[in-house]
Amino acid sequence: MPALPSRLPSRRSVLGRAASAAAAVAGAGLLTGCGTSFGGRSGPELPDAAGRGHGGMHHGGAAADVAGYVDPAGPEVKAAEAARKATGPVTEVKLTATATTLGFGAGHSVRSWAYGDHLPGEEVRVTAGGTLALTLANNLPEATSLHWHGIALRNDMDGVPGLTQRDIAAGGSFAYRFAVTHPGTYWFHPHTGVQQDRGLYAPLIVEDPKEPLSYDKEWVVVLDDWIDGVDGTTPDAVLAALRKRANPQAHGAHGRAPSPSPSPKPSAAGKPPRLLVGADSDILGEEAGDVAYPYYLVNGRVGEDPSVFTASPGDRIRLRIINAGGDTAFRLCLGGHELTVTHADGFPVEHAKTNSLLLGMGERYDVLVTAKDGVFPLTALAEGKGQSALAVLRTGAGTAPTPATRPTELDGQPLMADALKPAESAALAPREPDRTVQLRLTGSMARYNWAFNGTPYTPDQRHPVKAGERVRVEYANATPMWHPVHLHGHTFALGGEAGGARKDTAILLPGQRLTVEFDADNPGLWMTHCHNIYHSESGMMTVLGYQL
Repeated sequence: MPALPSRLPSRRSVLGRAASAAAAVAGAGLLTGCGTSFGGRSGPELPDAAGRGHGGMHHGGAAADVAGYVDPAGPEVKAAEAARKATGPVTEVKLTATATTLGFGAGHSVRSWAYGDHLPGEEVRVTAGGTLALTLANNLPEATSLHWHGIALRNDMDGVPGLTQRDIAAGGSFAYRFAVTHPGTYWFHPHTGVQQDRGLYAPLIVEDPKEPLSYDKEWVVVLDDWIDGVDGTTPDAVLAALRKRANPQAHGAHGRAPSPSPSPKPSAAGKPPRLLVGADSDILGEEAGDVAYPYYLVNGRVGEDPSVFTASPGDRIRLRIINAGGDTAFRLCLGGHELTVTHADGFPVEHAKTNSLLLGMGERYDVLVTAKDGVFPLTALAEGKGQSALAVLRTGAGTAPTPATRPTELDGQPLMADALKPAESAALAPREPDRTVQLRLTGSMARYNWAFNGTPYTPDQRHPVKAGERVRVEYANATPMWHPVHLHGHTFALGGEAGGARKDTAILLPGQRLTVEFDADNPGLWMTHCHNIYHSESGMMTVLGYQL
């Protein structure tokens, strides 16, 4: 593989479609690895909502006990939580994960799983410096969990079964309670199997008690790709079909995938499970996605019957944009308006103006717009997939846009994270790294064997770090597909000299390298993984573990 540039590029790199030589991943349920011991020493049973032990893991068995690492419920974690000094208000929330009917508008509805009967789940708002106390009741037919995406929280509340907590059995509950330090736009979802690609997600907005931005209204925008319950399809069936299609013998003697069609098309004439062929993006490359979703949603609505946000001409609106999709990057714009980007993944950046943004799965951006007079499309193009999601901004009279609307703001290059600089308050102080962790992303569509360093995830994996270190992580993408890489429990600075925007999720293009740095100031066992749910569940996850 040739030398890779150290900065996240803004245009795609051309890479051949050669298959990886790594071994194929076998079996499902990698996110819900099994275990009764957590971390490097025997710790107390992790409590349920009533303070009792949960018992065994959903899948039974025990995870390997790796000596010498911080336990997610150990004294180091408790000390770090105490140091956060959460003296602000306590926000108490009761949440239920349940099977329900969800309506998308225009007569479309499905049976799926969700938090209550909302899609997205009803947003949770807390105040920075306070405490969130949320009890999740699991009324689903199988175990689940809850991960707080982007939040630097105590490790035993991070919600990764088999690593930081026991999963929440069907009929059970769990009380999550943790200090919330940083304001910003976040969200939460399961870390169990491919459940996130159902309706189990909701925004988490951490309000700043000393908010520096001035605006009149706030619009939370959640983007999603949807397949669950359509024509009998489930995310689990999609994953099974992706693995079945990846039989190496089906790809010829050299292990190559079939040549893509000129435009993205679902397999089997649109019948389940709608596997995607030929998703080509001028930014993300020739494999922009795995799944041809029948619906693309903004705030749970289809474009034929969109969500409408009402404001007055001249209003200054703060949009909090979250990509909750499972397999889709969205190129987003607000027709007739310029976007001023103020935050990336919850942390402030030097304000940057753009016509459009590109959001990988798990990424969030806050933007400001000054509303014009009329009716305007908020269009989220499913990058490389030829379809789009739509919402509407209405400030006056006018004809509503349709799903076919393509604002001119979508033309040209969308803004990506490498173009942003951190605000002074968010910049990571310059410092030589104490440790470099090298993670090579491996695998291919031809074999569907996604992994780090050729080794699919198991709960006993540890890439060691120590408290107090400046850690540099070098992600090298040796695959022909893009990946949104996410780090739990920390916010990293993009760039090899800690000079870039602060993020927890970043797009890594085919054949390229992404260098990030973070301060190891939150002890525990922390996942890093691809936020394409089908890649992570196939093995593209690993753990950074704090050594004792």
